[in-house]
Parts: sequence; structure tokens; C-alpha cells
Amino acid sequence: MNTSSLIPVLIHTIRHEAKGIISIEFRAAEGGELPPFEAGSHIDLHLDNGLVRSYSLWNSPNERNRYVVGVLNDKNSRGGSKFVHENLRVGTIIKISLPRNNFKLDEIAPKSVLVAGGIGVTPIYCMFNRLRDLGKPVEMLYCARSKAEAAFSEELLGHEAMVTTHFDEDKGGPPDLKGFLAQHSADTHFYCCGPTPMLNAFEAACAELNFPNVHVERFAAAGEVEAAQDSAYRVELKRSKKTLDIPAGKSLLDALLDAGVDCDYSCREGVCGACETSVIEGEPEHRDSVLTERERASNKTMMVCVSGCKGKSLVLDL
Repeated sequence: MNTSSLIPVLIHTIRHEAKGIISIEFRAAEGGELPPFEAGSHIDLHLDNGLVRSYSLWNSPNERNRYVVGVLNDKNSRGGSKFVHENLRVGTIIKISLPRNNFKLDEIAPKSVLVAGGIGVTPIYCMFNRLRDLGKPVEMLYCARSKAEAAFSEELLGHEAMVTTHFDEDKGGPPDLKGFLAQHSADTHFYCCGPTPMLNAFEAACAELNFPNVHVERFAAAGEVEAAQDSAYRVELKRSKKTLDIPAGKSLLDALLDAGVDCDYSCREGVCGACETSVIEGEPEHRDSVLTERERASNKTMMVCVSGCKGKSLVLDL
């Protein structure tokens, strides 16, 4: 992967936020300001065990001296969150990516409704505070299995007029998402971050209600993702002046890397957005969990780690 844009940061503070959840504050290793970011952004942590994991920033974009992420010690961890909880220590330096945003907040929307599930509260918390700072109308639904597992709940409970909490342990089951969403007008912008079942329920409810302004951020791909496809195709790289024949059974990303093409990538699951590439000609076979349906239909961009080609050829801005 392209590591030229990585920046070294110092682990300044590690703090317990809720059961199984810590926050980690990073500061520039050599002091000074960090690159700016927007609400909804995330960074990639490049861990010493070779893994790269993405975590959302939850502190204010106005704070240029630090980045803060929240990390759940996931019992189904594939090695990332477990390593973070067990090995990261205050005072050590690691490398991170520049902030990237696939979950952009529309700051001029007439109203915003934010839905968070579990550790999905991290980008939502940042969005909530950003909208409050701007004086924009906002409501939030925060769901968790229990209050003990809800990070930042004390801070959010101080805004009862704008925040509704739902703890499954107290309520006896999951929230009525459709009922909550139906209280709002169609020009509202709706955002959700959380586990896959919640995101699926949120998207289904928004579709039933014919809401057009729906935004989600996923921790993992929506389903099994097969990066390679059964048919071969050709890719022209405009800037590199190369033409690659992608055989059946090989992913586009692997073909690019084998050809010595310098391209960013991280998750290889189509969820982090690191490998987003502009499409000049052709129709991609989209398999990512980042682009909206409108963005897919435009065929202007694609995630080369998992997506392929619907026709015989693509021309990419690489």
C-alpha cells in the first residue's frame, strides 16, 4: 500500500469510556497542529502486527491539536481491536493515515436525524456536536445493549431534548426504528452508524418511508464480498499509460499491485474508501459498501479493492 502519506502520532491518552470501549487520543509526534478533518471522518491505524484498521474520529473538527477515536474490544475481532486494547500504550508513536470522509455531514440540511448503535456512536457523536455548534436542528437516537456499554452516554444525557436513548436490556428488545424515523419530514437528512443488523433495518425503514436523504457508515461489508469476477476484462490506466488484462478470478487491486501501480488501499473489503478511484470510461461492477446508489449510477468513481467491470473494459484515472 502507499505509505508516503502516513503521519507519525504520539499516543497521548488512553481512557476507559464504557464496558469494552476505550478512547485513544493522538497528538502530532513532533508537536503542532494535525491536518484538518470534517465530522464523519475516520483515520487508519497502522498497527505493529501488520494490520491496518479504520476508526472514526469523535472529537471536534475545531480541535487541530488532537485526534480521538473510540475502539470496542470486539469479541469477534480479527486481530485489530484486540491488538489495540492489549498493546497500545501511552507515550508510544504509531503511524496513521490522513483523515478520510465517506460519511459526510450536510451542514446546510433543514434538519438532521442521527442514529447510533453501540460503538457506531463515535462519528455520530462528532456530527451531533458539530450541528449543535452550527445551531442546526438535530435529533439523535442512541442505542446500545445496556447503559454500561454506551460510551459518552453521560455527556449525551445532558441534551435530553435532542437525544433519545434506547438500551435493549431495559426495553426488552431493539428499537422501533421505523416508528422513530416516521416522525420526521422527507427533507430531513438521516444518518446511521452501527452494527450490520441495525444498518439493514435503518435502510429498510428509510426505503419504506421513501426518504431520499439517507447516509450510512458500515464497520464491515454488508455481506460476503468476492473481489474477483468470473469474466476477464481490460483496464487502461490513463496517467500511467498502461493497459492491463485482468483475468477471470483475479481482483483488480491485485492486478494493479502486480503491475507496480502505486495506489492507496487498506481494508480490501470496500468499506474504508482508501482505494476510491475516478472512472473515465466504462461501467464498474460495484461491490463496495461506501458509495450511495446515486454515486454508483453515475459511474464516476469506484473502489478498486473489491469492484470490477460490467463490460469488457474500463479507463481509470491512475
